[in-house]
Amino acid sequence: MNKKNILLVMVLAFLVTQFTWGQEKLLNKANQRYQEYSFSPAIDIYKRVLDKGYVSADLLKNLGNSYYFNADYKEAADTYKKLLAEYSNDIGPEYYFRYSQSLKSLGDYKASKEMMSKFSSLTADDVRAGFYKGEKDYLDEIKKNSGRYDIKSFDYNTVYSEFAPSYYKAGLIFSSDRDTGNLARYRHTWNSKDFLDLYKVDTDSLDTNHVMKLGEDVNTRLHESTSVVTSDGKHLYFTRNNFKDGKYITDENGIIRLKLLRATLIDGVWTNIQELPFNSDSYSTAHPAFSPDGRTLYFASDMPGSLGQSDIFSVTVYADGKYGTPKNLGNTINTEARETFPFITSDNVLYFSSDGHPGLGGLDVFATKIESGKYDRAVVNVGEPVNSKMDDFTFIFNEDTREGYFASNRDEGLGADDIYAFVETVPLKLVCDQAISGTVRDKITNEVLVGATVKVIDEDNEEVYTTITDSNGNYKLSIDCNRGNFVRALMQGYVPSEEYLGKSDGKPNIIDFYLERDQVTAGFGDDLAKLLQLSTIYFDFDKYNIRKDSEIEVQKVIAAMEKYPSLRIKVNSHTDSRGKDSYNLWLSQKRAESTVEYMISKGIAESRLKGEGFGETKLMNQCENGVRCSAKEHEKNRRSEFIILE
Repeated sequence: MNKKNILLVMVLAFLVTQFTWGQEKLLNKANQRYQEYSFSPAIDIYKRVLDKGYVSADLLKNLGNSYYFNADYKEAADTYKKLLAEYSNDIGPEYYFRYSQSLKSLGDYKASKEMMSKFSSLTADDVRAGFYKGEKDYLDEIKKNSGRYDIKSFDYNTVYSEFAPSYYKAGLIFSSDRDTGNLARYRHTWNSKDFLDLYKVDTDSLDTNHVMKLGEDVNTRLHESTSVVTSDGKHLYFTRNNFKDGKYITDENGIIRLKLLRATLIDGVWTNIQELPFNSDSYSTAHPAFSPDGRTLYFASDMPGSLGQSDIFSVTVYADGKYGTPKNLGNTINTEARETFPFITSDNVLYFSSDGHPGLGGLDVFATKIESGKYDRAVVNVGEPVNSKMDDFTFIFNEDTREGYFASNRDEGLGADDIYAFVETVPLKLVCDQAISGTVRDKITNEVLVGATVKVIDEDNEEVYTTITDSNGNYKLSIDCNRGNFVRALMQGYVPSEEYLGKSDGKPNIIDFYLERDQVTAGFGDDLAKLLQLSTIYFDFDKYNIRKDSEIEVQKVIAAMEKYPSLRIKVNSHTDSRGKDSYNLWLSQKRAESTVEYMISKGIAESRLKGEGFGETKLMNQCENGVRCSAKEHEKNRRSEFIILE
């Protein structure tokens, strides 16, 4: 899109390389235009210097950025390519990101992914890097969401820019730089186009001349754009350049910032224009949207606390007309790039535009579900044809009719930016349901546990779902696979057990739980190794002394014997079938004796212990001599038992 329509661009630092005096003069002039966001004149001057054979990292940075923020992605890509080839040591990771975005807009996804991979390797902590690292197949994900909209051009587009539709009565309010009566057309040096005003139209009208400007109190000789009318129809919130008493106000860098204003409808006229109290001359606030209940105002800003070039914020609107403190929606939604143009549906779905989340190029439209006032649900690209290789933005949607509007600067448009109407034919899947099933059993006896509780607990440690096991010890539940969850099994008399499931592709998963008893009751003939869930006690090959890594398992048995002084134990040692039978019998006997000696050395009376080796005489499976078995199957037979004698 024309970046005068985004309006939120951060100041990019630059250093002027020392040219000859004549070239310095040209560069100084270009840089002055660059800092003023007058990118068209800056491009012309930078190109003249480049054509004369003078080049530097800073010149290519500024020229590439001028193209990028004017949505000329072909020229931006060519310039960034030259910058990376000749000055790779003089650039930061942001230029790899912008080069990647430019390539993506041109449809060169392979090269775009290569640049994004480089960007990710340089910025491990960047939110965008995390997105791309975790979503290698994001184009496949976008494709899954594509084809759900039927779109057509807005009947009231012109050869100028039309964008920022918002619902008003039976029609729309939108922003345009068309001229409908000004004798003197105010032009913006950014791209030599007229300044924007707000217009209204009855979308049921067949008369294209039915478009009317809003009142003179609302429209000024600078920019007005992105509006929303409160549900009671009494107030209009809109965006305007910092303009007061007929004069524009600049910040310390000479930039005209954006502000949010509120107009009141009095006798059919929008008047009594008031600034919102959290505006500032040093940062921008813009693009208002309301929650369904009208109590929360959403907007875009680069105010302190922003993660990137612009973030989405919310602020409480109280019944007495006062406002709370703006809050950043957090890094699930906001990135180090641009998040802007929020819109909230009646079902609390937040739509917004971003070039920081994985997309098709430029600004794409994304959606996320707001639940319980939280902004931590998955952010989903709405797919084609709403999104394209160019900038797609100012998306609005009626949940009841499944109809809406958005704007784009795609090539087939009539003007620089055009509004498009659409019908959603297939709902966007915002919630990823993953089926989880399994069985809950006693870890020792392997018996199923009927009536065990299975809970889903989110990463904020809040319980989101509960079920119980049926008569077969089975359970079924569903989790949101767009976020991490804990699945926890509980049963009275048992130690709870849980599994953590991170974000996934939503494929069904089976999780069986084996719960340990919180108290173990043992008697004659029971195996303490099984009751205490001992790990395998390993011996080195052809040796029978207890290894260091197995001492902790034997210590568990010692602890039980210390707790119960009357407890007497017989240590049984077993081998697998590999090797000679007689040797296995001798080796197992030595290992049993070695275990007993170890326990005696740790203070257990000899009278309380016995040891016997059985070799391969008591195999747990079919892996006897001559039977081919895997290493894992043989391992089951190499075991130690601690049998209770009394």
